Amino acid sequence: MSVEIKLIGIYEVKVIDKNGNIKDVRSGRNLITNVGKAQIAGLINGVVTSPFKYIAIGTGTTPPAANNTALEAEKRRKLADSVSRATTNVSNDTAVITATFSGYTGTEAITESGVFDAASGGNMLCRQTFSAVNVNWDAGDSLQVTWKIVVTT
Repeated sequence: MSVEIKLIGIYEVKVIDKNGNIKDVRSGRNLITNVGKAQIAGLINGVVTSPFKYIAIGTGTTPPAANNTALEAEKRRKLADSVSRATTNVSNDTAVITATFSGYTGTEAITESGVFDAASGGNMLCRQTFSAVNVNWDAGDSLQVTWKIVVTT
């Protein structure tokens, strides 16, 4: 009997004010890219050794496609504040990657995010666009981005 393995990506983007109040949230499913699938295959057998630990945000609005290799209009990227595993269906079947962006100046309308294996360039695991979340860095807003990749059947 063969079992088909699937990757399901889920994202959540939160704008949080300087007092810790949630001002806006976007969440949903994301797209696992072709290069992301290839990199995961390489991680299984050690051909690839760079894990996906970087989250990028941007202002692109073109819907994600399987052949995407970068965000449309990347503005910021950072090493995740935390990487862990969680249980969705079976023990530790979900990779969780979280980064909080803060301390910048101006305001931005963030409309896309993705997960990468390098501080710049690199391979993109997944990407999604969403309706704008407005971040007022000057007012002390922060943007928390969490990606979950569920390995399931």
